[in-house]
Amino acid sequence: MQPGSSALMSERLAEFAAGLRFEDIPVEVRERAKYLILDAVGVALASSRRDFASVAMAAFTELDGGRYPVIGMSERLALRDAVVMNGLLIHGLDYDDTHIEGVVHITASCFPCALGVASQVEATGAHLLQAYVLAVEANARLGAVAKGAFHQVGLHPTGIIAPFGCSLAAGSLYGLNHEQFVMAQGIALSTAASSSRQFNPEGAWTKRLHPGWGAAAGITAATLARHGFVGPRATYEGDYGLYRAHLGPSISHCDLGLATANLGTVWETANVAVKPIPACHLVHACSDAAAIIARDHRLRASDIATIRALVPKEAVHVVCEPVARRRRPATEYAAQFSIHYAVACGLLRGRFSLHELELAAFTDREALALADRVEYGVDTASEYPRYFSGEVIVTTTDGREFRHRERINRGAADRPISGADIEAKFMDNAALAVSSGRAAEIRDALLQVDRLESAKELADVLAGRGV
Repeated sequence: MQPGSSALMSERLAEFAAGLRFEDIPVEVRERAKYLILDAVGVALASSRRDFASVAMAAFTELDGGRYPVIGMSERLALRDAVVMNGLLIHGLDYDDTHIEGVVHITASCFPCALGVASQVEATGAHLLQAYVLAVEANARLGAVAKGAFHQVGLHPTGIIAPFGCSLAAGSLYGLNHEQFVMAQGIALSTAASSSRQFNPEGAWTKRLHPGWGAAAGITAATLARHGFVGPRATYEGDYGLYRAHLGPSISHCDLGLATANLGTVWETANVAVKPIPACHLVHACSDAAAIIARDHRLRASDIATIRALVPKEAVHVVCEPVARRRRPATEYAAQFSIHYAVACGLLRGRFSLHELELAAFTDREALALADRVEYGVDTASEYPRYFSGEVIVTTTDGREFRHRERINRGAADRPISGADIEAKFMDNAALAVSSGRAAEIRDALLQVDRLESAKELADVLAGRGV
């Protein structure tokens, strides 16, 4: 199904949304979508026992109670608060999926939105999955238009982009018509949060809010459109549209055509990368490269004189600077955004797992001593944002040099993590919160979501029932 040749991007996306049917989505795309959701729910379960989760839940409960479940937790909230909370849990450990080219964490907004509204209207599991894929397809493309520019102006693209695809997902479940879909996107332009990246230099918690907040904004926009509220039409390419308003002169680097290119024939859902490492995607390749060097050459920390990590130039201010803070992460979140710590973990421990986010791990003297030896440089061969490549060069105390390059980061579309690997990751993460029996029940429900008569049944399965 190809959208028509409407002049405005919002109209073309509306045409796609209004015409999409579950049967239009290829079977392999539906299956991949289920595994992306499974991965996200596993991360949410692992997050549900963290302090940021209990603090956020206490705050939302104080604001208002409700009847909508939250993944892995016993409390129930008002619809939009439950959506925000579910997004926070999925994105809470920075272990959730990413559409690499769009530089957008996709499922953390798209699934909470689809789950919440599908539960509200008691849609089928198949319609939930359809709405989720619709949001993924829109948000992946809208992110790709900017070519990484949102990060460069201090914004987190996940939160900026989320309201738009989520307005389409919610609209699909509410049964909006073409014109209402156009209006929903226009209204979303005024409900989108700023999604500031100030969390990054300070290791603050606020990044976790961005996906769910954007999803709730999308639901608000779709609901207003359903009731006849009027929004602008030139949502994306207008003088004060999404890209000019946020990027200013950098809009010259954008490719607006990417928003609707091959829509309905090429499925970006298949290009969403599942994370093998619970940290910013920009450190993955170098952390893996460091682990491979240490393994292949049996290096000990005492053997290493200098370390150089080559990263995409776009990664420098995200994971490399300010150097003093990156070398001494003060919080687990700061550790997730430190190229110095990620490379030290690879060399010292041969991995970067959730265990490396524990206080004892990121304050370990030996790890920090290695982090002090890490210098960074710009990877001139980087193919960012297609791949988040990285290279590590180690010089030993006796003058030997070892180097390894990861051109394609693990989990990217051209180097995907299999369904079996995602299941294993899910079970590992779920084990931090629920019994193996409960984890298996959740896994089976998610992998058969399109057979469920009511999405509300799935939401109840995902909610906490104790360990």
